[in-house]
Order: sequence, then C-alpha cells, then structure tokens
Amino acid sequence: MKIKAIVTGATGMVGEGVLLECLKNPEVEQVLVINRRPGGISHPKLKEIIHGDFFNLAPIEKELSGYNACYFCLGVSSVGMSKEDYKHFTFDLTVNFGQLMAKLNPEMTFCYVTGSGTDSSEQGSIAWARVKGATENVLIRLFKNAYMFRPGFMKATAGQKNVKSYYTYLAWLYPVGRLLFPSGFCTLEEVGKAMINVTVKGYSKQIIDVKDIVEIAKL
Repeated sequence: MKIKAIVTGATGMVGEGVLLECLKNPEVEQVLVINRRPGGISHPKLKEIIHGDFFNLAPIEKELSGYNACYFCLGVSSVGMSKEDYKHFTFDLTVNFGQLMAKLNPEMTFCYVTGSGTDSSEQGSIAWARVKGATENVLIRLFKNAYMFRPGFMKATAGQKNVKSYYTYLAWLYPVGRLLFPSGFCTLEEVGKAMINVTVKGYSKQIIDVKDIVEIAKL
C-alpha cells in the first residue's frame, strides 16, 4: 500500500520534520500540506493548499478526499492562553478537522501529535493535559486506525527551517538526555518514520509514547 498523506502544521518544527520524512520515504506516494502561509518547500510528491481558517474547511473540502493517512502536527502552546482559547484552538479545531476526515476518508490512519503527560482520563488537575486527552479520545472514536503520538524532547532534522529559537540553546541536551533518559528523547526523523510505519503495518497500541516511537521507527 502506497501512502497518500495529509500533513498539517508543516510550517512548524514537528510538522516540517514529519513532512521531510514523508518526502524522502518510498512508502509515501503523495503528500498534501494545508498551511496558513507558504511553506517554501517544492517536491514532485508535494501539493500545498493555503487556507487560513481550519474552523471552516468547506472551501477546500473537495480537495481532501482520496487520502489514506493524516499526520496532524498542528498545535499551539498553552502558555499565555486562557483555558477557553486553548480548548478552542486544540480540541475544537482538531475535532473539526478529524470529523471531516472521518467523513471523507473513513479508512484513513490518523496520527495526532499530542505530548507526554496527556491525560486520557480527562479528570486530572492540569488543564492542557485534560484538553489533549479529550481530543485524543474523540479521535480514537472517530477512526479505527488512530494513533496518538506523545513525544517528549524531539531532535530536529538537519536542514529544517522552522525551528524555535530556544531550540538552538537546548539542542545540546539531546545526546545526554537520550543516553540517560531514553524514554523522554527521540528525533523528528523517528516520529516521521513511526507515523509511516503504523500506516503501513499497524501497531498494537493506539497511545504511542517515546519508547514506542523509537521501536516503530525501526520496523
């Protein structure tokens, strides 16, 4: 099975890393990115749609059919946001997109990047973790092939353009962290490979932590 994937968040660090892995992986035949602004990447496999409102997908709906994977890497930080705004731009936005994908491509594999510490019970004391957990739970109900990726610290892929400024100061932590705390450190190359491999081969778990990411990337 060749993969035809939709990638969101490709102008961010995680999404760009996943996109680059898709473009070089022979299992991926076609990639559609949906960006709010041009991503600046050109490739024979790649098609880009510029669309600013993920709450209103009607104008581009006809272009979203025929895909068997979605790698949803779009997200916002809860820092400095009200609980209501964070829920709106995390839960509401993602579920809106997922519902449309489930309607148009019900057999697709949906991979969602959440984060370490996400609260599946939706009952914990940390607001962002409850919101992420609620989002995961809806997506798992929407898709029979849904995988919730919970990475920790991720090493960027060489050549990435969309890397946060603070990453430059923290990159030195990766080799140390990988050695001492392997359950908290992975590479974006591994994240991208793991998404591709669960699409092709499946996996026994739907909640994918760092150890799983590293293992699946080797399959």
